[in-house]
Parts: sequence; C-alpha cells; structure tokens
Amino acid sequence: MRKWLLGLALAMLSVAPAAADDYPSRPITLVVPLSVGGSTDVIGRLMAEGMRKALNQTIVVENTSGAGGTIGVNRVVHAVPDGYTMLIGQWGTNVATGAIYDLKFDLLKDLDPVGLIATQPFLIVARHDIPANNLKELIAWIKANPDKATEGNSGIGSPSHVSGILFQKAINSPIQMIPYRGAGESTQAIVSGQIDVLLNTPAVSMAQLKAGQVKVFAVTDKRRLSIAPDIPTTDEAGLPGFYFTFWHAFWVPKGTPKPIVAKLNAALRATLNDPDIRKKLAALAQDVFPPEEQSPEALAKFQAAEIAKWWPIIKSAGIKAQ
Repeated sequence: MRKWLLGLALAMLSVAPAAADDYPSRPITLVVPLSVGGSTDVIGRLMAEGMRKALNQTIVVENTSGAGGTIGVNRVVHAVPDGYTMLIGQWGTNVATGAIYDLKFDLLKDLDPVGLIATQPFLIVARHDIPANNLKELIAWIKANPDKATEGNSGIGSPSHVSGILFQKAINSPIQMIPYRGAGESTQAIVSGQIDVLLNTPAVSMAQLKAGQVKVFAVTDKRRLSIAPDIPTTDEAGLPGFYFTFWHAFWVPKGTPKPIVAKLNAALRATLNDPDIRKKLAALAQDVFPPEEQSPEALAKFQAAEIAKWWPIIKSAGIKAQ
C-alpha cells in the first residue's frame, strides 16, 4: 500500500512539470472586469496581443462587468487554477472595492499575482459647451450650481468614482454623482452632454479632446503629459495638491502552478519590453513599471501597500456601495 501511494505521489509530481512544459496548449481567457471602451479594456487588449506573440497562443478577451468590477474578479477567483484564465485588474477592482463592497473573497489571498503593467493619471474633463474655459472657472461654475452640476463615473468603487468624491471634497462643493457600467459608457455621456464633469483617462479622453467633443482642464499629476504638454497640472491650474493616478496588473486564480505563473510573467515582461507595445502604451499616457517592479512578488507587495494606504482614506470619505 505504501509503495502504491509513493508511486502515485511520484506520478503526480511528474505530471506537473510536463503540464507546465506544454503550457499553453490551448487559448487563454483574459477577463476584463469592466466594460468595453475604458482604459482597462484598451490596455487589456493591447497586452493580450503582445502576450499572444510571446506565448504563441491565442488570448481571448472577455468583458465581465458590473459592481465596480467585482463580478469579473469573482469569476477569476473561482476559475480553475490551470493558467487558462487570467485577470487584468487595476486600482479600483483590486484595491478600492475591498473598502467599498462586502466581498466574498479576499483581494490578497484569493488571487495569485502575475505582474504590474503601467500607471496613469486622470484628466479633469467637462462637456464641450460648459461655460468655463479653465479649471478655476469650472470650480466656480460647480459651486454656483450645486443642485445642477453632475459628475459621471465608471461605477461604484472605480477610480473615477473614488477620485470624483475626493475632487468634490478638494473643491468643497457637492456634485450629483451618476454611475455608469464602465468608462466607455461614462465617456459617451460626457461627449453627448448628459453629464457635466468626468475624471477620465488620457487613453480614453484624448481622442474626444482632439475632436472638440469635450473640454480638458487639468491632469491629476505633478507633471504634464508628454503626449499633451499643453494641458496644465492641477498645481498649475488652480487645485494644488490634488493628485490621482492608478495602475493595471495581471492576476490568476489562487493555486495556479508557479511554473505557469512564471511563463505568464515572462510573457508580460517580453510584451512590456517590445518597442511597438511601449510606443502604443506611451501614446495612451501609460507609465510602464520598471523591470524590477514587474515580478509577481513586487505586485503582491505593491498591492498590499496600496490597500493599507487607500482603505482608510476611502472609508473616512464615506464612500460606500449603494
């Protein structure tokens, strides 16, 4: 009996490396937990194309949106940990939601990190016909219309939602918040004039700005964007100290074999080192994390630090799922 158990254990050990050696032998599903058209979707599809080349295997992108991204994250948490389901998440889906929603999973314990991708700031955007030509005038208009002004976001717990609440606190004026299912929908709302203000990413808003469909008043960072050097920082525009940036990364279900995680991380690194991919990310105002911060271990440490930093801020601001 002992010999049989020993033989079985050795057989199982021999299967794991073989499976890793053969991986990936079929298409991989990349779950985007937000709707089509937002920066998470855009970056996810760009990275999927690059990693497809590195892994020599198709990566199928599937949008599973709702509840601030928690539905999509939950899908990956409960997926088979075989390397064929992967999540692209970000600050909202993998940090903020834990302070806002009553999650049935643990953001740190129930997913295995693959690696960090890039970080980006927001732009303070308004509808094209709003009677303001700079940030100070926009703030003055909001304060003069506290019962009229509206601000969109990409869903409760999303970066645009949390930063939007912090923006209201920074200018000391309430704005009616209107949640959408994702950045694609909130962008359509600002372009069509259904809402007045939106904190949106350069990846999404630059095309609308160039087309004259929106006004952009500031970038929520200490430095201007290289792709849009004419847009002032919040410091320069009249809201000093109001900064907000957020990042994207990859995860897989907890228990995914380490050799497979290593293969995915190697594909991520190869993609981020590809000159064409880097050029496309730069055009989206993405600041790629340096190589030493692209490991699974670095992501685990970084995410834990972000949770420790932001959960108290979010809770003290009274931001809750409604």
